[in-house]
Amino acid sequence: MNDRNDAVQAGGATDSPTDAAEGPEELRRRIETTREQLGVTVEELAAKVDVRARAKARSAELKGKAAEAGHVVQGKAAQAGHVVQGKAVEAGHVVQGKAVEAGHVVQERMPQPVRDAATAVVQAGLRYRKPVLIAGGAVVAAWLLRRRRTGRR
Repeated sequence: MNDRNDAVQAGGATDSPTDAAEGPEELRRRIETTREQLGVTVEELAAKVDVRARAKARSAELKGKAAEAGHVVQGKAAQAGHVVQGKAVEAGHVVQGKAVEAGHVVQERMPQPVRDAATAVVQAGLRYRKPVLIAGGAVVAAWLLRRRRTGRR
């Protein structure tokens, strides 16, 4: 039978006599160090094997990135909206100016009798609103009936 203090052959290696000379305290310290290293290694392996925890961590990371990207897109959309709004206002002013200019040109070129007649019609329409609305409704109704009879829609 082998005694623990004897040199033991394990896998072709022998314990050297210097190991026995270190003393029990040194061996206990080495064992404790090895245990700590083994504990750290086991924790690292357990973390790598824990798919659920890794998936949660990755999910949280991706969620943060998505939120950040959403804020970036939202900011760019707001900026683009302001640019478009500014251009629309500018275009509206240009169109309004052209319409006023065209109105002045038409008014200048229109003969005086036609201008007087148009002014009279507008003033009469403002004075007698109900009859004008009734007459306008009758014209629209007649137009719709005529259109229906001819088969156009």
